[in-house]
Amino acid sequence: MSERMTIEVEGRRASYLTAGERGPVVLLLHGTYWSRVWEPVLGELAAAGLRPVAVDLPGLGRSEGELTMATAAVPALAGWVARFAAAVGAGEPLAVAGHDIGGAVAQHLLAAGEVKVRRLALVNSVTYDSWPVPGVARFRDPEVVAAVTAEELLAARRTAITAALARPAAEAELAEYLDPWNDARVRRSWMALAGAADGRYTLDLVPALRADGTPKLLVWGEDDTFQEVRYAERFAAEMPNTTLVRIPRAGHIPMEYDPAAVAAALARFFAE
Repeated sequence: MSERMTIEVEGRRASYLTAGERGPVVLLLHGTYWSRVWEPVLGELAAAGLRPVAVDLPGLGRSEGELTMATAAVPALAGWVARFAAAVGAGEPLAVAGHDIGGAVAQHLLAAGEVKVRRLALVNSVTYDSWPVPGVARFRDPEVVAAVTAEELLAARRTAITAALARPAAEAELAEYLDPWNDARVRRSWMALAGAADGRYTLDLVPALRADGTPKLLVWGEDDTFQEVRYAERFAAEMPNTTLVRIPRAGHIPMEYDPAAVAAALARFFAE
């Protein structure tokens, strides 16, 4: 039920997956993966009367452009997402969901006040000082970036995706997930995103988030080894108006493990 579309943002094509033709827009942000992580839930979100829009950040997935360490920083990505939202017709206040580092971008959109956000959902997102994980943090070292080969990066991404799915995956599915990294430009952009990953971007938002009453939803795969559920429990306890929905046995990409449960939680939350 989903289709891939493009729209121009700052002179370059931004690629996104969407479903449905009408209803309020829900922006879906990815992190160290790409828009493909949201595909399993798009149909059910559309069936609930929403218009889900899962965008590929610049230089990643199918979007044009190339990230640098500066443009891959969370505040810069949040600014780009705001411009994308305006281009795609997502009126403020925005409904936003973020996965992985995309969750840091979503938190920044809410807490920095550059745009108005009416509802925020985080799905196995980075929070507090939970990131970057070692496999991402190593790309802070310019020598690592310069030395890593395409084969090494693809192998590392395959390992990460296999672990994140938390279920058996056919070779065709893994190949589909890995396909963008066959492009050298995307590999460079991804390493810039990894190198720019810094827990201070979420730690600095904590005071503003604690003072903010915007409705917040956490949807969490309980068996995630990258972003452990204990961080979600802490966030739900500290941040006002926050609900935590656990997805049993799911890993870092719960949309793939139990799409029905994730879609139902998101649909209920954003349809209110």
